[in-house]
Amino acid sequence: MKLNIFSHCAIDTITINGNNYEQIGGAACYSGITARQFKFNVDLFTKIGPDFPKQYLDEHKINLINSESQKSTTKFAISIIGSDRTLKLENECDPIDYSQNDADAHLVNPIYHEISDDIFKKIKSNSNFIFVDPQGFLRRKDSQNNIFLEKTDLDLSNVNAIKVNPEESQQIVSGTHDEMMLALQKKGVEYVLLTDKSNVSLLVKDKIYSITLPNLHIHDTTGIGDIFCSAFTCTMLKEKDFLWALCFAGGAAQAALESNHVGLQKIPKKGIVQTNASYFYNLVKFRDL
Repeated sequence: MKLNIFSHCAIDTITINGNNYEQIGGAACYSGITARQFKFNVDLFTKIGPDFPKQYLDEHKINLINSESQKSTTKFAISIIGSDRTLKLENECDPIDYSQNDADAHLVNPIYHEISDDIFKKIKSNSNFIFVDPQGFLRRKDSQNNIFLEKTDLDLSNVNAIKVNPEESQQIVSGTHDEMMLALQKKGVEYVLLTDKSNVSLLVKDKIYSITLPNLHIHDTTGIGDIFCSAFTCTMLKEKDFLWALCFAGGAAQAALESNHVGLQKIPKKGIVQTNASYFYNLVKFRDL
């Protein structure tokens, strides 16, 4: 099976407890390598500069589409304290090009304005299943290049699934957690995922299904959401079962956090994800809305 991913690669400087780690990353890398763990072929629509070691993606057999830019790769400085993090944009690469390319699903998870409204519309019009993580659509920078979120009118028609946290969802809709999930559903989304630290909820039709990740010692949270999104999408395509998809996504996030690794080294193998997913499957709670 094949997954098309639309997102920038990045070069991140991650600061944890005063220690700095320079890592390649970006949603493109985290979600792309996760999909390869699920044995998916991956076409990655991205932009990288001559400073990015693309041989790393070549080693994982990820196909780069129209990726080369004369600008330097997008860069973030990320400071992590517990489960909270702050971001500063240090460089912004060129926007992503679009070319029609068949796939079983499309994952759209921008990190900072690399996907225009027009490109987003084209992706949606040519997709069998599309998962959106809207973080990069919502991000803005202040005069010091610190990243913050801003209310954004986002067209979610023809989107099959979306993953948001409470802060992100408040920039698209408003209300309580349940009200925001319903409002996103009314915008046309079939599967609405809300992640609130260790609590993960999925709205399908008139029911909310939920799992809770164990209390873990938090080290590096960078890329956890991208691993989650990719695991959900790949499982949905293979199993055609949203509960298994929820459990695999939660299992992937748990495995990545438990690794205590920094950057891409935390991406888990499918075996441990499957073990975690089986555990969660017996603990899924649900309630009617």
